[in-house]
Amino acid sequence: MNITVPARTPDWLDPAFFGGPAGEEEAAAFCRRLAASHYENFTAVSRLLPRPLRQHFANIYAYCRIADDLADETGNPGEALRRLDLWQEQLRACYAGNPSHPAFVALAGTVRTFDLPIEHFEHLLDAFRQDQAKTRYETWQELLGYCSRSANPVGRLVLLVCGYSGGRRAELSDRTCTALQLANFWQDVSRDFAGGRIYIPREILRKHGYDEESLGRKIVDERWTGLMHELTERTWPLFREGLDLIGLVEGRTRLAIELFSRGGAAILMRIRDLGYDTLNQRPSLSRWDKWKIAGSAVLRLPPRWRGAMPAASRSHAP
Repeated sequence: MNITVPARTPDWLDPAFFGGPAGEEEAAAFCRRLAASHYENFTAVSRLLPRPLRQHFANIYAYCRIADDLADETGNPGEALRRLDLWQEQLRACYAGNPSHPAFVALAGTVRTFDLPIEHFEHLLDAFRQDQAKTRYETWQELLGYCSRSANPVGRLVLLVCGYSGGRRAELSDRTCTALQLANFWQDVSRDFAGGRIYIPREILRKHGYDEESLGRKIVDERWTGLMHELTERTWPLFREGLDLIGLVEGRTRLAIELFSRGGAAILMRIRDLGYDTLNQRPSLSRWDKWKIAGSAVLRLPPRWRGAMPAASRSHAP
């Protein structure tokens, strides 16, 4: 059976879409195709990631991507909650040893191999459920609390797959993941607003005299640039602190972590370069930007690890 990933978002819960139960090889291929078709950052340099771990990263990504689609693509909060509940049921079935959905057939092997706790996966679902009911945040700390469930569990899972757990590494991972989530919020203000959500805390909107009406009209003035400058300045320290994690891991794992971290930081720089106007244009990284970040990260690796890189990956050219 060949499970394809369609151009449009399918009903991920419809068994008919998959044509029946999937074997492990078909399920693994499905996750790889899903990751390749959706993942935005550094698809061109995926060979820089640790080879033995790529399938496991794809399996985790497939779980997250589908859960996110179930939450955001229905257009109905009640239906989204129902689908997230069904997704959680399938997650628990996966941990009970009887997965049926291709994403969980693949994920089951990752869970067994690395003894991944179910809590990290469930925290993500909790955040997606919160999005159905909570569309505004009053304070910065309240927003950080949301990030602790919407982003940080992914970093914890990545660390476990890479052979690390707990302690200082987990704390630094949380900083990086929260920073990545925040950078995504500042990058997608207009897109989130169109979906009925505002992640900019109300206390910061009020501080700069900006309001939802101005946001809806996409007014970019000194009020907007002032608040976006503050938001990015609050995010930078999290990226800088998180970079210390690179020195606490080894091999290509440190390269993968650096790519994600510096890629997110580059989005903040792009926001600045656009004069903080994220209402009328979405800041993004070009293929060349990604290769420059990847090339610089490779050159920072110790020679004994850099020498194992594929020849094409050591080039700065796209």
